[in-house]
Amino acid sequence: MQLFASVLHLDRKAIKALKVKDTYSLHRVVYSLFEDIRDSEEKGASTRSGIQWVDKGGDAYGRQILMLSNRRPKAAIDGAHGEVICKPVPEAFLSHGKYRFEVLINPVRRDNKTRKLMPAKGREAIADWFAARAENSWGFSVSKPQLQVGNIRVLQFEKAEHSVTLQQAKLNGYLIVTDTDAFSQSVAKGIGRARSFGCGLLQIVPVRESPLLSTKI
Repeated sequence: MQLFASVLHLDRKAIKALKVKDTYSLHRVVYSLFEDIRDSEEKGASTRSGIQWVDKGGDAYGRQILMLSNRRPKAAIDGAHGEVICKPVPEAFLSHGKYRFEVLINPVRRDNKTRKLMPAKGREAIADWFAARAENSWGFSVSKPQLQVGNIRVLQFEKAEHSVTLQQAKLNGYLIVTDTDAFSQSVAKGIGRARSFGCGLLQIVPVRESPLLSTKI
């Protein structure tokens, strides 16, 4: 599967014109850059869109949004707002064994009794949750001493007249690929929940030797 890595630059004028004010408005802006290639059956089955994104924030001059997709985005929103820089991801990029990573994740687990989704609370609980899911589902392993759980925040926004509450946590560290196929799928499709709202995009950089494997005497 060919993947495309893109950066969307929004200056102050574009942010104002597009009414970017919360996570849902960013979701709307990002998805407007892509043609919806799903048929009616796929939409009904809630098939993944093939689009991932993460808000990298910005400053007084604007903000940046990283995107990973299975098709090229448009060069601008409505032909007038924002600027998109897009490059195809080389196939060999996913052939390495070790990567430095960062991800904004929605750490939730389903309660065995109530079957409700409950957020993992606290940095240690989030690290435990992430390490277990990585090994069991996502095709890679992490060393907890090397895993950093950074900013944790709760977002609230309106979607179709419904209030949505979403916990996000930023994690970074080093990963070792344990299952090549599963790892490739994790990169291509994202990990965890709330992917349409800016969570789950694995931002990875290959490394020759991960510090967690270094054995200097």
